[in-house]
Amino acid sequence: AVAAYAANHAETQAATVEFVDLITAIIDDAGINYLSITGRAKSPKSFAGKVARRADELTDPLVEITDQVGVRVITYVQSDIQAVAALLTEQFGVLEDRDLGLEAANEGRFGYASRHLMIGPDPARESDDRFAHVQGRRVQVQVRTVLQHAWAEFEHDARYKGDVPAEFAHELDRRFTLAAGLIELADREFSVIRDTLSSGLSQQGEGRFEDGLRVDARELASFLAGRYETSGFARPEAYVEAANWLTELEVTSIPMLADELKSVDSERISRSMGYRHQPGAVRRLEDDLLARYRERFVELPANEERRDSLRGRLQRLGRVGD
Repeated sequence: AVAAYAANHAETQAATVEFVDLITAIIDDAGINYLSITGRAKSPKSFAGKVARRADELTDPLVEITDQVGVRVITYVQSDIQAVAALLTEQFGVLEDRDLGLEAANEGRFGYASRHLMIGPDPARESDDRFAHVQGRRVQVQVRTVLQHAWAEFEHDARYKGDVPAEFAHELDRRFTLAAGLIELADREFSVIRDTLSSGLSQQGEGRFEDGLRVDARELASFLAGRYETSGFARPEAYVEAANWLTELEVTSIPMLADELKSVDSERISRSMGYRHQPGAVRRLEDDLLARYRERFVELPANEERRDSLRGRLQRLGRVGD
């Protein structure tokens, strides 16, 4: 099994890249905010070590060792973990879903917190070209907040270097438990802060924006928070990308954008797209611009690499934007 895994490791690495790209595209498309999405293919050495440790219980290591491909999604706040997990559940077949933080809480303790999903291509999506390169593969996806990730990495580093004297082990456990509790509290506060900021921005209105040569990404974020009050914030670079669309459409100010979107029924467009979860603000803007400008928006230079996808969404919109 070890020899077979090593011989096919290049394919595992290629599948890892495909999964990272696919999961990134799916999360970006939903407008969910995150810090990073990374992947790793289990090394032959690590695979061999796991086979050796579990030799007594394994009958087919190539099948039973399920973390050969791993993807990690780091979010900013706790609520986005559930959003990512729900999104992946919709798009993939879920073989296992464990919330290790919840398991710890149910046992009355603090500790390692991370959402672990074992997923693979959904058989119902075999005809979807996005999944063509990962058919037959599984991937373990870890979803955690920035703070949970920092705790897990530091705890792993401290414990597995093996240089903690035995007499300090109990004290180390106590301090890591205390830190885990503080991190849970901090994660909750970050969620409250984000919700408060979102609510505050949604009440700012449009009147303070001035005409200019280009829409400022920060002002655009504020405008979108008011227009799409129930939608979450997107990643900062998404607002920059949206500002680029507007520049190419010769929309150079927030008042001009508001005027262009006056005739666009955003709620009707959102229903036509059939979203199961509330899309992010930038995705809502993109749908509205697609309905308003149609093929002109598709043909923007910034959209060169995703025109087929945009035309598919345009077909779902039908004539709703007219």
